[in-house]
Amino acid sequence: MTDHSETADDSEETADKRLVEGWHGRYYEDFTVGDVYKHPFGRTVTETDNVWMTNVTMNLNPMHFNEAYAAETEFGERLVNGLVVISTAVGMSVVDVSVNATANLGYDDIRHHSPVFHGDTLFAESEVLRKRELESRDHVGIVETELRAYNQHDDLVLSLERTPMVLKRSHADPSAAEPPGWPEGIGTQSEDL
Repeated sequence: MTDHSETADDSEETADKRLVEGWHGRYYEDFTVGDVYKHPFGRTVTETDNVWMTNVTMNLNPMHFNEAYAAETEFGERLVNGLVVISTAVGMSVVDVSVNATANLGYDDIRHHSPVFHGDTLFAESEVLRKRELESRDHVGIVETELRAYNQHDDLVLSLERTPMVLKRSHADPSAAEPPGWPEGIGTQSEDL
């Protein structure tokens, strides 16, 4: 049985509690042309990642799912499906580029520079190329970035241009109690402390 009675020490700890804002992502105003964001965390691509995405997308190229076939190619083994590489790199960039996007308007100039194999670890970074305001929408702006992904050997494996439409801070009204993605009133609120 737990004792919930309050002591002097407990009340002092409670008095120090506060609701603190975490990372809310960048808003339109936070982007500066020329800035490069190295996205946190690398991601090792597994055989399961490759097989699942290959099956889900119905990619029938045996290079991705037939070891005997792939062994006879110039690579000598299966390659990771390019859509796995794109999806992983874009996903890695969301924390810095598009947490506050209202839409992704396009992915352009996609290039696979080097093959990716099972067990490779991907790292991604984004460079802000351009940004512009919209006359038709005052609550968002357009941000164009170049996303680059590298493997653990520093080989460039992917590059693409990505164009999200990003909220302006004045229209987002972020708070510690209601960060992006949280509905109002869920979890700890300021009045609970």
